[in-house]
Amino acid sequence: MCAAVRDIPLMDKRVDIKISFRCNNLCRFCAQGHKRDLYPDRSAKNVVAELKKAYSNGIRGVVFTGGEPSLHPDILDFIRAAKKTGFTTIQLQTNGRTLAYPDFCRKLVNAGLTEIGPSLHGAKAATHEALTGSAGSFTQTVAGIANAVKTGLSVITNTVINSANYKELPALAALLIKLGVSQYQFAFIHIVGTAVENSKRLVPRKTAVMPYIKKGLDLGLKKGLPCYTEAIPFCLMKGYEDCVAERIIPAGPVVDADRFIKDYGVYRRTEGKAKGPRCPACSYFKVCEGPWREYPALYGWKEFQPVSLKSKV
Repeated sequence: MCAAVRDIPLMDKRVDIKISFRCNNLCRFCAQGHKRDLYPDRSAKNVVAELKKAYSNGIRGVVFTGGEPSLHPDILDFIRAAKKTGFTTIQLQTNGRTLAYPDFCRKLVNAGLTEIGPSLHGAKAATHEALTGSAGSFTQTVAGIANAVKTGLSVITNTVINSANYKELPALAALLIKLGVSQYQFAFIHIVGTAVENSKRLVPRKTAVMPYIKKGLDLGLKKGLPCYTEAIPFCLMKGYEDCVAERIIPAGPVVDADRFIKDYGVYRRTEGKAKGPRCPACSYFKVCEGPWREYPALYGWKEFQPVSLKSKV
């Protein structure tokens, strides 16, 4: 049976602040597309103002993201400002490459960082680097994850599922477990940004990837390690319903370059994702968000079969 979607208290909500779109990778599936060519780094004055606004609205968690936020020259000052303001959860979403420098990891911790969210997209260097468009990025990211683990930070990794890497998910899970991460997530590719340009090569059918996803989850579950999927509807997750990340993703606003999203959870459910013509007959209809709406526009709805109450038991 599916566990009920928990109500997220205000103190658990997080503000996502995109502080820089510069990046030392050139990912084939980057949701930010070509923003690096359009928008400058967010100013220190603006970041501090956004932190204060979020805190005054009762939010106690912040995620600094981008782009590659660790390349912002003021990142340590932003973390210190978040800690001084009173945020209890301070996360850096990153490709993990700058973490390969142990001294920088220590500086992040000393500044007040509590969580790190590095991304690893292949179990092999060739796969990861073909996707990131950057030679040497695999070695740096793996070293960065290891360094972050050594500091005692909570290390929550993300992997974008795509046609080039889905068969490696079990091996990737094994690597992440060996590295000692706190949690890992497999997120199905969102066909926006540069993924639109590469969709014919990079977007697999969800039914094709499911056996590999489940094998990857099995490894973590056997170790008692939290592991999740994102953008995989409940109907494809039979027996793994507790691994659906949408059940636990913190709500909260997103401060983007060209817009402000008041609540990203509401945005995902009402604008970002979609439900098909047969979804109302599914027992998970009320709790499932469905796939990103671009996916059925590409492949249709045949893969998504409604789950009955009897089949859930």
